[in-house]
Amino acid sequence: MNRSALRKARKRRRRTRRCRARKVSFTQALHQFLTPQVYKQGHQAWLGKYVKCSWSLKAILWVLLLMTWGKGDSEQERFLHAWNFYVSKHRHEKRPGATWEGFCQAVRRMPMPVFRALAQGLRQQIGARWLDELRIGGWLPIGCDGSRLECPRTQALEKRLGQCGKPDSAPMLYVTALALLPLGLLWAWRLDKGTGNEMQHLRQMLATLPEKSLLVADAFYLSYELYRAILDHGAGFLMRMSSRAYLYSDSQVPLKRFREGWVHYWPQHVQERGQPPLRLRLLRVGGKGADVWLLTNLDKSQLPRKRAGQIYRWRWRNEGLFRTFKRTLDKTKLRHRTPALVFREAEGSLLALQLLMAMTVEVAETEKTKASPRRCQLRIRGAMTRGIATLGPRQLDRYEEALEQIHDDSPNRTSSKTRRPWPRRTPHKPPKPPRRRSLTARQKQRMAKVLAVA
Repeated sequence: MNRSALRKARKRRRRTRRCRARKVSFTQALHQFLTPQVYKQGHQAWLGKYVKCSWSLKAILWVLLLMTWGKGDSEQERFLHAWNFYVSKHRHEKRPGATWEGFCQAVRRMPMPVFRALAQGLRQQIGARWLDELRIGGWLPIGCDGSRLECPRTQALEKRLGQCGKPDSAPMLYVTALALLPLGLLWAWRLDKGTGNEMQHLRQMLATLPEKSLLVADAFYLSYELYRAILDHGAGFLMRMSSRAYLYSDSQVPLKRFREGWVHYWPQHVQERGQPPLRLRLLRVGGKGADVWLLTNLDKSQLPRKRAGQIYRWRWRNEGLFRTFKRTLDKTKLRHRTPALVFREAEGSLLALQLLMAMTVEVAETEKTKASPRRCQLRIRGAMTRGIATLGPRQLDRYEEALEQIHDDSPNRTSSKTRRPWPRRTPHKPPKPPRRRSLTARQKQRMAKVLAVA
């Protein structure tokens, strides 16, 4: 075969790949999950509490999501980018208010049940799309973990959220999240103040679990009441054990040779209450640096030991979920300064995280390429830039003028800038010179013995 024929064959292969890998735009991927049914559920939760204003549910949700995905040095700048992109994509719909203050008032009037209804609608869309494909041996691995989100040190937030267990700590929110481990995709979450209880949150989220779910968590989730609630719900669990757990076993196999077996979990307070023990299966799998001990209610036919070790290694995808939320979406610290808005900011940001990761999986499957939340976020930002560029001349002029006013706010300070005292941070003191001391006779004898052994 000559060179021209080889070049033609390569071109045909490239065309075939391009036809197979259809590129998905940001708006197409978003509309696949934010369906009319999802908006309908949100409107039903708002029924009877809606206050007529220029902001619709769709406009509030779009701007909240775009502010989380977009870029900007301040909330006003993010709002400006998000609002202009929303207007460019919805030219034939009623235009919402154009001020940051009016948007904050509209978000504050939005009841919290609306966010939960939207999250339920997204779970239904994600479940219909992927749940059947993610089951392993008939069970759906779902990880659970929690993390804290720092809030501004305002008087209202300190009064509402309090301190987070440490003196002079900043007010914080506690988020407990469930993740579909095969994809690392956010499934459900629960918000509380910083001193919230993860195990109590998990018990409250059991109603969101699909059929035959397998909960995977670390050694913190050690509770007889939690295990009993999971079993009563018809789910399974795979929990890591630590020295805090006391397990009863009839096996005479030495601990060094133990691999798996049935044990009874029966804490002392449960025995005193006269409640029965839980007959569970203890597994020992090899880990990096140390063996990992796992406790489950599934037998060997439902969950082999090797598969249990693989599923538990996936639990780190739950940690990666929080890394994406805090670093990629820059939500290590929330920005709003009132309790009503900070809870709504957290709910909207978690919805944005769930949609971002769902769109990442959709892009990877459709385009048959590697995708990450960061790449998907950059694609969204590029779409926002191109969308804003399609605005009319007047709208572009207003956008640029508003952007200049935002950037010019900082130099126009009229009051004196004072440095607030920062709790838990001691003022810097230069180090003192080293002190010179002489060895005592006892210290000399001890040193001589150590050197002789060495």
